[in-house]
Order: sequence, then C-alpha cells, then structure tokens
Amino acid sequence: MAELKINIPEYAQEKGAVSIWEDGFIIKSEVLNDQIMISANHVGLISLAKQLLSLAHAETSSGCHYHLDEHNSLESGSKEIVISKI
Repeated sequence: MAELKINIPEYAQEKGAVSIWEDGFIIKSEVLNDQIMISANHVGLISLAKQLLSLAHAETSSGCHYHLDEHNSLESGSKEIVISKI
C-alpha cells in the first residue's frame, strides 16, 4: 500500500474554509446523460481530496462549503460545483 502525506488546513470560523491547491492542478466538470462527471489530473485529484478532507474535520461547521467554477479552480467550460458539509 502506498502512503501519501498531505497537509490539510485547520478550520477556523473567522477564516472559513481555506483552499490549498497543488501546483499544476487541472479539474473540470460536466454533465453527461444526467451524470455529473468530474475529471482531474494527478495533482487535481490530490487538491480535490484536500478540500474534501478539510470539510471532513470535526471542527468544520455544518453549512461550510466550497464553491468551484471556471473562474475559481475549474477548467473553462466546466459546470459549477458546490461541495457542502451537512
């Protein structure tokens, strides 16, 4: 089993959710036949995992979310994605 170590920023209510993206990440999203398709390169998948793990922190408040779109983290032409903790 391979081991991958990543640093996840701690949640602080005054800062909200903090995004840390790996250099060279590529993430795109589209809707195909009523399915949501998220595609990413190696560092894009690691970056997305960081955002998910950040939301998973016990200290992260319900309702905290990341809003991703082509102007913020996704490739041009991508559909908007909102990932939220419930």
